[in-house]
Amino acid sequence: MTKTSVLVIEDHPAISQGLHDLLQSCADLHLVAAALDGETELRLVKSQHPDVVLLDLELPDQPGAAVARQLQTLDPAPQCLVYSAYDDPTHVHAALADGVAGYLLQMEPLGTVAAAVRAIAQGQQQWTAEQMARILHWREEAQRPWESLTERERKVLRLLAEGRSNQQGAEALCVTLRTVESHVTSILSKLGVASRLEAVVWVHNHLPEDLWKSTG
Repeated sequence: MTKTSVLVIEDHPAISQGLHDLLQSCADLHLVAAALDGETELRLVKSQHPDVVLLDLELPDQPGAAVARQLQTLDPAPQCLVYSAYDDPTHVHAALADGVAGYLLQMEPLGTVAAAVRAIAQGQQQWTAEQMARILHWREEAQRPWESLTERERKVLRLLAEGRSNQQGAEALCVTLRTVESHVTSILSKLGVASRLEAVVWVHNHLPEDLWKSTG
């Protein structure tokens, strides 16, 4: 019997052990390695070449979404299945955008995880109709407003989200205070919010951290 090789990246000991026990109990699945952080996981993927990577999105060294993106650059690239505690559309959309083949919640029965691993190993996508509907709604609420911002406005918004004042933002961008104030006015209008504070709340509620903290 040809077994599907699986690499687990999960920093919570109890969850990691549960996945280890699950994979060990399935005759057609083989746990090749387990990692606690993204850097270790990437090294193991390159050396072990697993068919499937089970990925947590909250890792101690970097966002799981960043790891998923790096996995897509490998040759061969493993199929990636997110196994997360987060059910919000921001995380779900980020995973889809980063090439993940499926998204399961940690409250799901372990048998569901095994079935999903088998499915994506055969090239099937594991996204529910509900997840796709929520992603479409998120795009209406967040992606389109974000994309309506100019690159400079995004940089200003990131600085606001980091707690910078208008003056500090002007210094960071090497522009005048009036220029930053003009950008802030435009940002508030495009996001449909009334204040800097509401703009910051919007960022934290609608955007994955690795997007708004990005310097690109």
